[in-house]
Amino acid sequence: MPGSGKSAIGKATAKRLALSYADCDQAIERRAGCSIADFFAANGEQAFRDLESDMLATLVDDARSVIATGGGVVLRPANRELLRSRTCCVYLRASSELLWKRLRHDRRRPLLQVADPQARLRQMHAERAPLYEEIAHLVIDTDGLPFGRIVDDVVRGVSAEAGP
Repeated sequence: MPGSGKSAIGKATAKRLALSYADCDQAIERRAGCSIADFFAANGEQAFRDLESDMLATLVDDARSVIATGGGVVLRPANRELLRSRTCCVYLRASSELLWKRLRHDRRRPLLQVADPQARLRQMHAERAPLYEEIAHLVIDTDGLPFGRIVDDVVRGVSAEAGP
């Protein structure tokens, strides 16, 4: 979900595992030459999702790395299949209350620029949580955990999934 800590946890995890790190949203912005919000405004959500799917496929095909995806990447079945079959997918599960606390002042996220962003976030959480759980190899409940503990849990879980 947006605000779950994907970017910060992803960077720290990559460093601990001595892997490269890629942020799907940042890669999209570089390719598009503008912010995601500007791309959304100019081209709409469908065009953004097309670009996101293409970028995800590119990043998954690159060398072994930690990839922070956008929260809506799971909305397309092909993306879910790619994440499930070609990655060790980690779901940083956070309550909608915690996400709202983190995002309530954020003006960069196009899907939350609505009359009632808290209700929209709850709706997105209800829609996406089952999809995240469907594809995750590892689920980390983040509410109440300090940053370092979350990174430790991700590193330990990913290492266990990878095997000896």
